[in-house]
Amino acid sequence: MHSRRRWPIVLAIILVVLIAAGIGGYWYLRPLLRTGTGYAAHNLCAITQLVGRDDAEADLPPNPLADYLTPWNDPASGHSRVAVAGFLAGQDAWYTEGFGCTVGDERQEFPAPVEATPAVEFPTAELSPAIEEAIDRAFGEDLDDTERLALGTRAVVIVRDGVVIGERYADGFTPDTRQLGWSMTKSVTNLLTGRLVQQGKVDLDDRNLRTEWDDERADITVDDLLRMTSGLEWDETYDLGTPITQMLYAEPDMAGFVAAQPAAHAPGTFQQYSSGSTTLLCSVLNAKAGLGPNLPREQLFAPLGLGSAVLEPDVTGTPVCGSYLWATPRDWARIGQFALDDGVVDGQRLLPEGWMDESTTVEPVAESDAKGMAASWWVNDLGGGEILNPELPEDAYWASGHDGQNLFVVPSENLVVVRMGFTPVVDDNRAAALVADVIAAG
Repeated sequence: MHSRRRWPIVLAIILVVLIAAGIGGYWYLRPLLRTGTGYAAHNLCAITQLVGRDDAEADLPPNPLADYLTPWNDPASGHSRVAVAGFLAGQDAWYTEGFGCTVGDERQEFPAPVEATPAVEFPTAELSPAIEEAIDRAFGEDLDDTERLALGTRAVVIVRDGVVIGERYADGFTPDTRQLGWSMTKSVTNLLTGRLVQQGKVDLDDRNLRTEWDDERADITVDDLLRMTSGLEWDETYDLGTPITQMLYAEPDMAGFVAAQPAAHAPGTFQQYSSGSTTLLCSVLNAKAGLGPNLPREQLFAPLGLGSAVLEPDVTGTPVCGSYLWATPRDWARIGQFALDDGVVDGQRLLPEGWMDESTTVEPVAESDAKGMAASWWVNDLGGGEILNPELPEDAYWASGHDGQNLFVVPSENLVVVRMGFTPVVDDNRAAALVADVIAAG
């Protein structure tokens, strides 16, 4: 009888231990979970509020927590929230007109957005059979339905000699649908840097970029951040709890998070692909220009007439310059045309002369995990006669983003090609082939 009376006590103790272990386990995992819920909250907010589509799960890459997430969305207030099982590790995203969606605990108070009056539309030429065939291939018209869905092309815009010679959109997308460029934003940050260099506000050799850097990091230059040779420790793997997802989905001050990373290499000696470097760079640019979230709007969107462009900021107002520029494909093409024209718009020079030549020249480093990366543009000419992609002209360069976003510029062909899509599993999104096909079409 005595042993029987002890069993409820033992079971109660075991239950308490299990509950405590569960709570402890949750708090241990909570930071990782919050990168997943922050990602989902941002997606939900941006797709519904900024883009005007209603299927956030289908529009952006899969989330490993998807089966366990509970979304809540209020378009009227611009507030989105996602939590695990409805109440765990919840994250909020808030929509602000002109600035898109920001993940944070409460709504941010940003200044009024600088308006960008849309530029005059590109003239359009009649679609030739050869260009139509090239676009067919880019959209996978030769594939079966499953393969075509996996290819996931959503938009193609081809501009030659300043004229749109080909354009097409997938079902559910129009010329007015903003699409996320992901890391194509990095190349736009190069142009933003050039704007401030041209105005004398920034120099590529500027160093001592953060007041808290009192070690070897003080030698990091603006050019190091552009070329991703800062030497800061980083991991660009998109997984729960890695530096890139921690920065994007769980840090209110993204640049501060990056700046706190230790030095893994001496500046200028090791090139490592890093969205952190580019977001940190934008905080440096803002420290010199003082425009907060309006930095890209005032310096680029307004003078280029990018009426659709939105570069989302973090809680502190720093534009997330490594990842978060949304624009219509035609506005992406207009960015490419600006680069092709070396920063001249309507006869006015907005970049230092020769900026694009310098920005698309690879500088040798002792070691690199980003072969072909110049100053935040990918380039075909690696120097010494080495070419990255033999099917493209030697002088081709491009912006490239997550899941198949591409903006190609080919100066020798006076050509700009934009390919947008959702291609998370197919190795070849046919974008380079599209460029080659357009060139072959003459």
